[in-house]
Amino acid sequence: QLQASGGGLVQAGGSLRLSCAASGRTFNRYAVGWFRQAPGKEREFVAAINWSGGSTYGLDSVKGRFTISRDNAKNTVYLQMNSLKPEDTAIYYCSAGPNIASIERSYGYWGQGTQVTVSS
Repeated sequence: QLQASGGGLVQAGGSLRLSCAASGRTFNRYAVGWFRQAPGKEREFVAAINWSGGSTYGLDSVKGRFTISRDNAKNTVYLQMNSLKPEDTAIYYCSAGPNIASIERSYGYWGQGTQVTVSS
């Protein structure tokens, strides 16, 4: 089970840190992906990290602003979001799967989502 948290309302240029907490002993065997869905748009990939944290990649539009990391001792993956823009406004979902990937069907476990709203 995955629980995403940390969303909220922030002004453009601000920062938020999202957390994805997992229950279960095998979380450290899974890659984790963050996706987001803006109103009226399809859900899109944001960033992903492999099981060990040694491999990450992300959407071009968030590179240099967003950082994904994980603490397997705490069964938690983080998405640090800096220099937020109004176009980052969306519901952010975390997901877990066997391999790091940017496509939704690679992830079999999904959290409930957390709302991020960036005002201009």
